[in-house]
Amino acid sequence: MVVGALTVTTACSSGNSNSGTKPEASKSKVAATAITVGTAADSVGPAIAEPGAKKGGTVTMIDRDDFSHLDPAQVYLNYNSEASLLFTRQLTGYKLQADGTSKLVGDLATDTGTTADGGKTWKFTLKDGVKWQDGTPITSADVKYSVERTFAPFIKSGPTYLQQWLTATDYRAAYPGPYEGKELDAIQTPDAKTVVFAFQDVHPDANFTVAMTGYGVVPKAQDTKEAYDKKPFSSGPYQIAEHVTDKSLDLVRNPNWDPATDPIRNAYPDKWHMEFGVQSQQSTERFIADNGADKTTFSFHNQVHPTFIDKVKNDAALKPRTLEGLTPYVDYYYMNNTRLKDQKVREALLRAFPHQQTRQLQGGTSYGDYATNYMSPTVLGYEANDMYDILKKPEGDPEAAKKLLAEAGATGQTIVYAYNNTPTQQKVTEAIRVGLEKAGFKFVPKPLDAKTYYDAIGLTNNEYDLYWGGWGADWPTGYTSLQPVWDGRAIADGASNYAHTNDEAINKMMDDAVKIADPIAQGKAWAAIDKELQKKAYSIPDVYQRSLSLYGSGLGGVKFDSLFGLQYPLNIYVK
Repeated sequence: MVVGALTVTTACSSGNSNSGTKPEASKSKVAATAITVGTAADSVGPAIAEPGAKKGGTVTMIDRDDFSHLDPAQVYLNYNSEASLLFTRQLTGYKLQADGTSKLVGDLATDTGTTADGGKTWKFTLKDGVKWQDGTPITSADVKYSVERTFAPFIKSGPTYLQQWLTATDYRAAYPGPYEGKELDAIQTPDAKTVVFAFQDVHPDANFTVAMTGYGVVPKAQDTKEAYDKKPFSSGPYQIAEHVTDKSLDLVRNPNWDPATDPIRNAYPDKWHMEFGVQSQQSTERFIADNGADKTTFSFHNQVHPTFIDKVKNDAALKPRTLEGLTPYVDYYYMNNTRLKDQKVREALLRAFPHQQTRQLQGGTSYGDYATNYMSPTVLGYEANDMYDILKKPEGDPEAAKKLLAEAGATGQTIVYAYNNTPTQQKVTEAIRVGLEKAGFKFVPKPLDAKTYYDAIGLTNNEYDLYWGGWGADWPTGYTSLQPVWDGRAIADGASNYAHTNDEAINKMMDDAVKIADPIAQGKAWAAIDKELQKKAYSIPDVYQRSLSLYGSGLGGVKFDSLFGLQYPLNIYVK
């Protein structure tokens, strides 16, 4: 997933925040988020009740932007996915436990699926009593059709994993979608309750894949193609009453949703009223004031505006309605391994980098926790270590870097640094210059237009040695956390291997890891790959991004969703 910090957070890369705050020490190791795979018993509804919750009332959501997509097949941004939880269901999903951990469970399915051949063939059985908003049953044919329509030419924004796995890399050439009357033989429905996916190769974590909103269900009888994006048909606890583009979205109860079938969603409010066009400074001011209807208001995406970070963190009265947590995103300073071939030079960059100074300029501890790994703590299998003493010396270690450069015969090595030409990033660039020059590097800054930043650093023949970027997993396993970014076969213009790493041993480790069926064992395999990437010093992990947000005092059950990095709606109630 591209990440955006204090901007739109998308599914794949990242944009820097523009914040500043007082220095705060934070050198402790980050704890991994616990994610487990549930059983059939865990997949039975209703959802775990929120203590003290009651039904009724209207909850308001304010945010900067309207949802760019609501058609499940087009959904890839995290805030689109979070909102879709209220009216779109998938085969599987994440059940929030009372202790704050997450568990993969069956959503529409009776469990998280079964495979008898290591993950090449997956079988899911639908629950009894799952219905559309008009009362018609949700069937295996609906699931099959929903995946088939993701192949349609007008579907351009959603995930493409299943499409590629079911056909081939060029999935659009393999199958045109269902609108010409053709079905996809790789998805079989032997009866109304059973759906079977036959992939081209083994994919042991496909049960995580089908938890993505991008593979949520769409009924053939209600499919309006492009228009479906504005008002999808509900399979969840709420249905859309009205959607005024870029202005508002109103949800009311879906009378045909049965909580006994749903282990994930609580549905406490009677209505949801969502307003768009509210900037983060406005929303922060409104949450702090906490007047009138704002008392029953929250925000999916708007975080605390940078100018209010100190106030919010130091005001005891705001603490009960402040949420702070790790997002799924890791920020890196990518090294261009096409240009920086000497490992000792790369290790010198890792030792010299001034994490403390650059983090401070972007919000301090509210911006993120110091990262030591390539994989996020929110990913199954994460194992913390600090190979380059980032936690011990976050300000950088110029003497250790000088020694490495001398050993490499590279004292005075030129580093061409590309950066977003914004006021904050100009200050960050200056801090990096000072840190690297202390260590014996020659520093050449290259400002880039923010609108075309990723286009510029995404070229395989770019002329830069070092540049910032971020990444987050599409689902919380090592596969989508590491493979798209560090697999040598993913090097191409516009692709996500920004560091141009192509290590045959690591590529082979990835090929082996994706075939491991047991999620715990697979997690350990990805942790070993993470460690190998660190050993080779292919890039500089910087921070595990954090989120700081507020909500109104009249709401209860507002929680932070570590899987999306946003405020979580499914336990919210009006006090």
